[in-house]
Amino acid sequence: LDADNYETDPCLKEIRRAENYSWMDIVTIHKDKLPNYEEKIKTFYEEHLHLDDEIRYILEGSGYFDVRDKDDKWIRIFMEKGDMITLPAGIYHRFTLDENNYVKAMRLFVGEPVWTPYNRPADNFPARKQYMKFLADEAH
Repeated sequence: LDADNYETDPCLKEIRRAENYSWMDIVTIHKDKLPNYEEKIKTFYEEHLHLDDEIRYILEGSGYFDVRDKDDKWIRIFMEKGDMITLPAGIYHRFTLDENNYVKAMRLFVGEPVWTPYNRPADNFPARKQYMKFLADEAH
């Protein structure tokens, strides 16, 4: 995607339309830009899941999303300017900055945003059970 022109990027516009991403904002994760920076960084790195998909589009900077594979092993995904990721509801994950300690990202949602992280263990939520069923179905 064209992160330099995200306001007018037709590809982003089409993704938002097709996926019904009706809400968005922009967050900057840097010690000089994010209130309660140290606390937030620790929260982001705590392994958790959400009950809704988490969609992030990197506009500047870089960082890592760590997710669990079907065998519960970590997979590290490097994200940089122009990258977009959708973490499905119910997947355990965490986020950390790289050595540059800076990322500016667009957060996208279907409908109103819900920010609640549920730290592991959170296996009893329907979103987690649905995600685990998806993994089992994909294995067949």
